[in-house]
Amino acid sequence: MSENLKIVEIEEIKSETPTIKTLYFDWGEKFKPGQFVMVWIPGLDEIPMAISNDGLDFITVKNRGEATKRLHEIERGTKLGIRGPYGNGYKLKGEKLLIITGGCGGASMIELVRTAEEVDKTIVTCLGGETEKELLYRDRFSDLTDLKVSTDDGSAGHHGFVTELAEKVVEKERIDSVYTCGPEIMMKKVVDMCLKKDIPVQASLERYMKCGIGICDSCTIDGKQVCVDGPVFFGRELKDMAEFGKYERTKEGLKVKKS
Repeated sequence: MSENLKIVEIEEIKSETPTIKTLYFDWGEKFKPGQFVMVWIPGLDEIPMAISNDGLDFITVKNRGEATKRLHEIERGTKLGIRGPYGNGYKLKGEKLLIITGGCGGASMIELVRTAEEVDKTIVTCLGGETEKELLYRDRFSDLTDLKVSTDDGSAGHHGFVTELAEKVVEKERIDSVYTCGPEIMMKKVVDMCLKKDIPVQASLERYMKCGIGICDSCTIDGKQVCVDGPVFFGRELKDMAEFGKYERTKEGLKVKKS
């Protein structure tokens, strides 16, 4: 294990949505919004997760695989390993910021929002989900930002994709910078929109990782390593990435079309 691995104890668990939970612990390390940690699940695996703080440090986990299923099953008092922080994080640019997020992407965004609010930035958030029950951090975003929501099934807010809602915001308001995290097909649409409208945009990418420090090369995308060159990339970088929004790599390193 890495020399900066720290063992932490889960102090609190919160169910955010039917498929997402937040795990709180006292890690105590400094990090920047958008950076990630490697979470070691003893006897099973080590996976990358966005890190945030709200009195206690926390990770927010969507149940979608063997490792995340185990994290959903653990109880208070369980010990996990945390190492990091890794990656470059978001850069605050301008005074009026637009956050566009869906799925579990809010786990990367909420620390950015908290940090931006502390320095008096004006923040608009477009939050998307499949249904109203799957809108992650709806109350938190509402407390800290001008929140607008969309759902695929129309159960709350705009009936449709969050990218459609974001386009309406950009048409009506002057936005200095856009930040996005969520399903990659969503982020690709956001980046394309911002490039077309000449609005600076930053997106946080997710790729399979083994080491988190640029050794294994499993998270490569068009010659970049998400763990060290990202996970946050500017629109001008993503514009030249042919794999962005189209391809990902398996655990075996094979390039496959994104599902």
